[in-house]
Amino acid sequence: MGKKTVLFFSIVFLLLINTAPAHAIGKNPSNLYVVKSGDSLPAIAHTFGTTVEDLKLTNGLQSDTVVVGQKLYVPFVYEVMAGDSLDKISAAYHSSVERIKAANGLSATQLYLGQKLLIPPQRMNMDGQYILMTKEEFKNWLFHHQFSRKITIIQHHHTWLPSYKHFHGSNHFAMLKGMENFHIEKMGWKTIAQNITTFPDGKIAVSRPFNIAPEGTIGAKANTTGLTIENVGNFDIGHDVMTQAQRDTIVTITALLCIKFRLTPSIDSITYHHWWSLRTGERVLDNGPDYNVKTCPGTGFFGGNSTVSARNNLYPLVSRKMQEIAESK
Repeated sequence: MGKKTVLFFSIVFLLLINTAPAHAIGKNPSNLYVVKSGDSLPAIAHTFGTTVEDLKLTNGLQSDTVVVGQKLYVPFVYEVMAGDSLDKISAAYHSSVERIKAANGLSATQLYLGQKLLIPPQRMNMDGQYILMTKEEFKNWLFHHQFSRKITIIQHHHTWLPSYKHFHGSNHFAMLKGMENFHIEKMGWKTIAQNITTFPDGKIAVSRPFNIAPEGTIGAKANTTGLTIENVGNFDIGHDVMTQAQRDTIVTITALLCIKFRLTPSIDSITYHHWWSLRTGERVLDNGPDYNVKTCPGTGFFGGNSTVSARNNLYPLVSRKMQEIAESK
């Protein structure tokens, strides 16, 4: 960490110590700030002694706009109690031991009773507008955000190309940028087409902002109130065999999206690209001739790309996951 960064944190820490009340785990404090009418990122950053850039990185924000009701992780001052440790504190407040040590100039993990610590939230894994997450991180991100666009349709696609052979375990951002370049340069779209991308290792990338409708050959009727999930792989029979990690992620995020947008799994709420005419953009379900529909999301996608396959295979899994999530709250 550079001298300027250390100085910045030191100044912020002193200001917060002198102006903000200290909290302890036993008193159930929250480091979540709920956005109110008239708020802006610069104003929120000033209030909590942080920066707009750090608020964006700790909350997975793709723009400088905030929405009333949105929840943001913010730094706060914590007072150490008996039995506390950096591991416990970081786990309780969406931080990390290293972040807390760096923010407070600690060289060791020992704490003392009554010690006041600045707790900075953990940063998310971002590259430009792309946010790479685990399933649990996506759940928090999704339910902390508010969206201005009406969403009634969750679309499932497969990339076909790139496929599994192009994924090397750590090239998530490189693959996203490759897709973005293709969508802009070859297809003439404004940015990457899909809102969400899933990977063979089970990771999730929020790609195109949710408040911007997706683009693609599925057509305007599906896109206007749609949210596109692009699943990396070629899931036509005889090609990529979906990993269990990606399978679990697809079911989980579909369930989370249904809960967030109050959707019941059905052909009207969870749709496959295969069910839409390339020529007219109308929904044809299982009745489209092969020359006028894509196989997407794949003839082997959760047992097939037909409405029967979706009803028998994907929808029951999503419904059960929705119930599990509801029971775990």
